[in-house]
Amino acid sequence: MPSSVVLVTGVGGELGGKLLARLGNSDRLERVIGVDTVSPSRPAVDRMGRAEFVRADIRNPLIERIISDAKVDTVVHASMNVHPAGPAPRLAVKDTNIIGTMRLLAACQRSPRVRKLVVKSTAAVYGAGPRSPAVFTEDSPLIPTSSRGYVSDAIDMEGYIRGLGRRRDDLIITTARFANLMGPTVDTVLTRYFALPVVPTIFGYDARLQFVHSSDALAVLERATLYDIPGVFNVAADGVLTLSQAIRLAGRVELPVPSSALPTVVPALRGAKLVDFSPDQIRLLNYGRVVDTTRLTEEFGYTPRWSTREAFDDYVHGRALRPVVDRYALAALADRVAASAATGQARTS
Repeated sequence: MPSSVVLVTGVGGELGGKLLARLGNSDRLERVIGVDTVSPSRPAVDRMGRAEFVRADIRNPLIERIISDAKVDTVVHASMNVHPAGPAPRLAVKDTNIIGTMRLLAACQRSPRVRKLVVKSTAAVYGAGPRSPAVFTEDSPLIPTSSRGYVSDAIDMEGYIRGLGRRRDDLIITTARFANLMGPTVDTVLTRYFALPVVPTIFGYDARLQFVHSSDALAVLERATLYDIPGVFNVAADGVLTLSQAIRLAGRVELPVPSSALPTVVPALRGAKLVDFSPDQIRLLNYGRVVDTTRLTEEFGYTPRWSTREAFDDYVHGRALRPVVDRYALAALADRVAASAATGQARTS
């Protein structure tokens, strides 16, 4: 049975707002309702077609009435926030992530019309550490850096969803674990980090990073909404970039600092309202994270259009980041230094 009446949460965010607009122009859907405590962006409102916006808080029991009165059959939960772009009240974010999810899932469980749930999750649930596998699969254990961090909210959310699946085994549940979003209009801790003129890194580490372009993330959520494809899927682009490569591509200046200096650097960036690094983000910059996307292409039926490198280049060009240093000159200098070091090593051997 195809979806007919869809409710999307988190439409005040970039991805949720664009999904609302995309679904609002689909001839396959009878009705599309977006809910959030803040309105979608103006571009999303201008393009939302037949979609409707309802100002509502998913932490409020009213969400159950909205689902029931509108005869919603498909719920897309896109409001989970584990990467606040800047400083944010931790308790408020956690309350929305946890209490909001519990209210929403309870409403889905009690509504006999709801037949499908699509969830925007994050690949950060796998954690990042010195003993992490080179590539995470969907069956890898979920390990938060901190039991009180933002990523622990996503792990708790997925636990609640598995519980809902056991209580309502008739539900079709699709969970998409996204790598870090990248694109010209994406505003996350990482996009702000790479826009800093001087980018602090942790001395002795050069993490492997994997991104997903926001347009590919949008396409995955749309496909999961329109088609019945149950399961858990890693969503990421092909290829990886090391942290140092990404910094050079952005034309930034890398500033390696010892890990002992982080207690000074992180509060300074947070106090300037530039970037708010959580423990999960710091470990990502230490150890990196790469996920396997075989299940996405073979079972879900989607291959990302943008590679990790292409997604990052589009972010750099779309933001019109003016290089602090010329990246080609910097790359040539790095090559000369490497060649000189190799020559010196050969002479001493």
